[in-house]
Amino acid sequence: MDQPGLDPQAHQAALLGLARINALTRSASCFFPAIRRLASQDPSRRLRILDVACGGGDTVRAIARQGRREGIDLEVHGCDISAEAVALASAAAREEGLEAHFFQADAIAAPLPGGYHLITTSLFLHHLRESNAETLLRSMAAATLDQLLVHDLIRSRLDLLLTWIGTRLLSRSAIVHIDGPLSVGGAFQLDEVAHLATAAGLAGARISRFWPERFLLSWSRDVPNA
Repeated sequence: MDQPGLDPQAHQAALLGLARINALTRSASCFFPAIRRLASQDPSRRLRILDVACGGGDTVRAIARQGRREGIDLEVHGCDISAEAVALASAAAREEGLEAHFFQADAIAAPLPGGYHLITTSLFLHHLRESNAETLLRSMAAATLDQLLVHDLIRSRLDLLLTWIGTRLLSRSAIVHIDGPLSVGGAFQLDEVAHLATAAGLAGARISRFWPERFLLSWSRDVPNA
């Protein structure tokens, strides 16, 4: 899916397939305990959130929907290197009537914009080599006002099996069928994630494991072991 020049229709079909998988695994839900905590610290402020490498924007829209249901004042943005993904995400948000904004950005080649209380990324880290993964973590830490969260796959035989089955049940996209197992093969194990966090200077970062074979890396600027 990262291949330059990918056919736009094939790209859109792949993004929609991934959105179905993310909805079933409730990928965005792992971010909400932190969102509720940050919102409760200052209920009068508008909480600004940026999702990095947002793809088709399903995580951004899920956060916006949940915030609306819970009455949390959110300003949710997503960025992606792909103009096609940004266009698809923007159109989907408009169709739902959600206040979500998307823009094109290369999160590895340039610093991330600041002014966000929470910066997240979901299922992106496994696409990166170790050096670029460290660059991403440093950039997220430098840009966030309060906290960063990284949700991704764990490299394991179980996750490979689950991904192979899930991609075929939930998507007809040949790209998703190929990209899913390749993603597991490129994913990090938990000790490797811990090493990346240390190398990126994320003192006090916490890594938690959850089903199905996923992890959440959490780091806060002012609170150790956030």
